[in-house]
Amino acid sequence: MSGDHQPLALVLFSAFVAVTLAITTWVSRHRHGTAEEFYAGGRLFSPMENGFAIAGDYMSAASFLGISGLIALFGYDGMLYSVGFLVAWLVVLFLVAELVRNCGRFTLADVVASRMAERPVRIAAGTSSVTVSVLYLVAQMVGAGSLVALLLGGTSGAARTWTVIGVGALMVVYVSLGGMRATTWIQIVKAVLLMAGAVALTVLVLVRFHGDVNALLNTAAAHSGHGGGFLVPGLKYGGDWTARLDFISLGLALVLGTAGLPHILSRFYTVPTARAARRSVVWSIGLIGGFYLMTIVLGFGAAALIGSDAVRSSNAAGNTAVPLLALELGGGAGSTGGTILFAVVAAIAFATILAVVAGITLASSASVAHDLYASLRRRRPGSTPRGEVAVARIAAAGIGAVAIALSLLAQELNVAFLVGLAFAVAASANLPVLLYSLFWRNFTTRGAVWSVYGGLIPALLLVALSPVVSGSPAAVLPGVDFHVFPLENPGLVSIPLGFLAGWIGTVTSTEPPDAARHAETEVRSLTGAGAV
Repeated sequence: MSGDHQPLALVLFSAFVAVTLAITTWVSRHRHGTAEEFYAGGRLFSPMENGFAIAGDYMSAASFLGISGLIALFGYDGMLYSVGFLVAWLVVLFLVAELVRNCGRFTLADVVASRMAERPVRIAAGTSSVTVSVLYLVAQMVGAGSLVALLLGGTSGAARTWTVIGVGALMVVYVSLGGMRATTWIQIVKAVLLMAGAVALTVLVLVRFHGDVNALLNTAAAHSGHGGGFLVPGLKYGGDWTARLDFISLGLALVLGTAGLPHILSRFYTVPTARAARRSVVWSIGLIGGFYLMTIVLGFGAAALIGSDAVRSSNAAGNTAVPLLALELGGGAGSTGGTILFAVVAAIAFATILAVVAGITLASSASVAHDLYASLRRRRPGSTPRGEVAVARIAAAGIGAVAIALSLLAQELNVAFLVGLAFAVAASANLPVLLYSLFWRNFTTRGAVWSVYGGLIPALLLVALSPVVSGSPAAVLPGVDFHVFPLENPGLVSIPLGFLAGWIGTVTSTEPPDAARHAETEVRSLTGAGAV
């Protein structure tokens, strides 16, 4: 591959970084230093602005790079990610968005703690939120490493390492200086760029095949090395019972996990009312739906025009399928059009990674400061939330360091697959306690704590004992084998365990349910009366 694209891609990427840093600097000069300003942007965003920001948060490197790569490698089975990520928004729209906005203030723990003993619930929910956020961050960092390796024309370990460190440093700057307001505007800019890039590539793929989708699919099958099997279920999740159960497990995690993602839930607090939160989701569904339809075209386009083997040889997990497709659509390696298109797509992908990691880091640092720190440290009389915001800024640096370290161990895993693991943990630990708190009258503090840990611990333990970590060539530790759990995604087991643990904790609790606080929470969630 020609190196001509490198300077242009780096210039475009640098331009995006300069613009986002300018936004962050401008916001930091106009901030008030309050918790509401840092965590929720002063609740000043319109539904359209917040809808674009939610879409920007959700359309991550896993979507742009990972899903298209999986489709290019596995055809029909790779589409499960596109469908799962999109359908998940129906759960958010109908069960979560408006109720969470009415009941909470800044984080998931606010919703649960509104009718429980605060300290144990906040510690449990905060721990879970940070864990999910770190897993999600690792996926974005892996995408950054894959992209820069392709951009620099090699797979240098040093290049990947410094890229991951650089992305981590930038996200800490965005969060520490700008808070939610800067992060939201960065997400909006990134969402517009990403949609424009995806539309352009989709149109070019369809033009190449004269609008004939059937010809696109048949060519993709012919160049996949699998023939007609590329277009039917079973290439990745077919065959034995283990693969089929993995398919069900992944589907459950994708559909249920979105409603438990901390950085998505925190977005509902940036608008002034619950009605605005629901309208934000409607805006985001439109944008996200169109985007995921385009990832299907891009994935099959990469298989048709580049070939599955060429994609795999560039990156075993398929993370570089879209940049390679852009190079081909522009005229191939060495051509001016290919160089420009590749550079633009690489810059958009970098922008995507930077924006998403900023949003996730903000949500996780909010959980550390607002939930863990505030619960473990007894407030002194007259203390203010400013100290909490300072802790959140420090936590952003710590979380960034942990995510960097973990991502360097997982460079060979597909980014969409890594996000699937984060979704499984979110669906296992966060969703049960959220739904129980909103809809179960007899739910107790013990039930809430058991629900979180009863989903979180099994999910992490099953991942550690799965083929993801050991026992396969593509594992994080390929040289050892201690896996005993056969599935790659733990959702099929850990999600029911989260719900079961919450139920057992509640029915065995000696604490009587607080009917008055439940009634207050129910009225607030349904009407918005008394909401912040």
